[in-house]
Amino acid sequence: MSTSVQQLFDLSGRVALVTGGSRGLGLQIAEALGEAGAKIMLTSRKSGDLQEASAHLQDKGIDTRWIAADASVPEEIERMVNEALQRMGQVDILVNNAGATWGAPAQDHPL
Repeated sequence: MSTSVQQLFDLSGRVALVTGGSRGLGLQIAEALGEAGAKIMLTSRKSGDLQEASAHLQDKGIDTRWIAADASVPEEIERMVNEALQRMGQVDILVNNAGATWGAPAQDHPL
């Protein structure tokens, strides 16, 4: 009995939280996960960008929600996680895509 590639990568019933998911690579990753069947929770700092990205994914039939939060602020991360769990029930996949330019060694990067 062989298993198809689609079956191997089926994410139906899974929830993916994608930080920095309102544009660029984050949005592309969210779209791919959604096409594989995952429900998507997008996060980034700007509500307007999130609304636009969410509408784009929903137009493709992907179950998508969003939370505006700044991943560089520990309290915002905690709020985002708590709200995602409350709204989605679980998070199975984390794509920690949000980022910023940092011109120093990683050990010097602030929390």
